[in-house]
Amino acid sequence: MLVLVINSGSSSLKYQLRDVDADEVLVEGIVERIGFPAEDGEIEIPDHEAALDVVDAALQDALGGRQIDAVGHRVVHGGERFSQPVLINNEITRAIERLNPLAPLHNPANVVGIRAIEEKWPGMRQVAVFDTAYHRTIPERAWRYAVPDWLYTRHGIRRYGFHGTSHEYVARRAAALLELPLEAFNAVVLHLGNGASATAVQGGRSVDTSMGFTPLEGLVMGTRSGDLDPSILVYLGRQGMSPDEIDDLLNRESGLKGLGGSNDMRTLVGAVERGEAKAQRALDVAAYRLAKYIGAYHVAVGGAQAIVFTAGIGENSTVFRSLVADRLGALGVAVDPDANALRSPDPRVISTEGSAIAVLVVPTDEERAIAEATAAVVRTSAVR
Repeated sequence: MLVLVINSGSSSLKYQLRDVDADEVLVEGIVERIGFPAEDGEIEIPDHEAALDVVDAALQDALGGRQIDAVGHRVVHGGERFSQPVLINNEITRAIERLNPLAPLHNPANVVGIRAIEEKWPGMRQVAVFDTAYHRTIPERAWRYAVPDWLYTRHGIRRYGFHGTSHEYVARRAAALLELPLEAFNAVVLHLGNGASATAVQGGRSVDTSMGFTPLEGLVMGTRSGDLDPSILVYLGRQGMSPDEIDDLLNRESGLKGLGGSNDMRTLVGAVERGEAKAQRALDVAAYRLAKYIGAYHVAVGGAQAIVFTAGIGENSTVFRSLVADRLGALGVAVDPDANALRSPDPRVISTEGSAIAVLVVPTDEERAIAEATAAVVRTSAVR
């Protein structure tokens, strides 16, 4: 089955064509600056439908006369309704649109991608795969905020969690690496990229996660603050900052960038090696915050069998993994320096034999997970 995976942003469209049965990527790429004036040497791409013309042209050689069987869309927010991938129809598209207020930067763009496919290839089977779906198993004691109930009943204010597609995929691969059945697997999975989140996995299911109502809550990220005293927002408003200015400050100017001057881990590590104090401070704050979450989630799952690093920083930053692991001695965690320094595209154990908890590096592959989920939904609907 050939599945085209689409990740539609407001001004970009990332794509990957996969042969699911052969587990092979045929072509992938990204179309950027959608809706912007063309710069020197660029082709102007006024909208997402025009972007799909660019994608279509890139696909032709890879297709070799074959037809795309289905399109799988990454949809950021599925709210409380969507706990698994679904075949898209008009009602599903409208339901995703109704969730726009919960993810104003993401869901509208996801819907634009869905409608562009409908316009470009009428009748094409499309599947929505939700970032929030994996976290629908979180119990109420973990997803509730300690605020009046009407904030939840009227406005849907609760913990939703994100990066679910990655967390689920990585948990499954980590359990397989340790030769444990998924339903008996307890772990703390760390998706560490420009956006970062930790998930408590118990019996293969998400039971808590660090991102909340929005992706801002939780860990120190590339440009997001993560946890902070909510009264800071009130204080800043009283100082004359608008809601949009506060949103921009916390989502785009904070985190590693706000502390260390850059949201690129490689840049910060280089600055630390040159003796720059603010870069060291940024890494120390981020590692300390993450270690606290690991300790809490170790308790939440009743004792983790594994701590799993994934995504750009988690997979590639030997230095940051060491900073975090060095704070976990109280849990009996010990990382092998040579194993940690090894660079490999394969899942691997980096802890010592005597470590009380296995420490793993497991590369994520959200596109593969979306493609596999899309194929499963399409095949199931065909049987019905």
